[in-house]
Amino acid sequence: MSSSAQDGRSSGGRLTTHVLDTASGRPGAGLRLTLSRIDGDRIERLGAFVTNADGRCEAPLLAGEALSAGEYELLFHVAEWRDGGPGFYDVIPIRFRVVDPSAHHHVPLIVSAFGYATYRGS
Repeated sequence: MSSSAQDGRSSGGRLTTHVLDTASGRPGAGLRLTLSRIDGDRIERLGAFVTNADGRCEAPLLAGEALSAGEYELLFHVAEWRDGGPGFYDVIPIRFRVVDPSAHHHVPLIVSAFGYATYRGS
């Protein structure tokens, strides 16, 4: 794989995320998340990441040939991120399907202590 594919600047697809904390009105900085591929009953962990000061990961979670069609799961570890603060959720799972691995798949999480939302971003 070329270096441009490794850093997500390839013409191939990529998977990214962004966390926003609506309670504080700020990015969800320092939130740990894990990415897995789901194949029936089999779950293959692909990586662990931590969001930066902007609530994003430093590079795409997957890019180029590493992103293939199939089902994936992002686990956002929000309880440890809140560091003992009030909240209802421990881990927020988001399962999604990649049909076109050449496209950009963006999975944002908008979170507060007692609620969250997500959507297919661009």
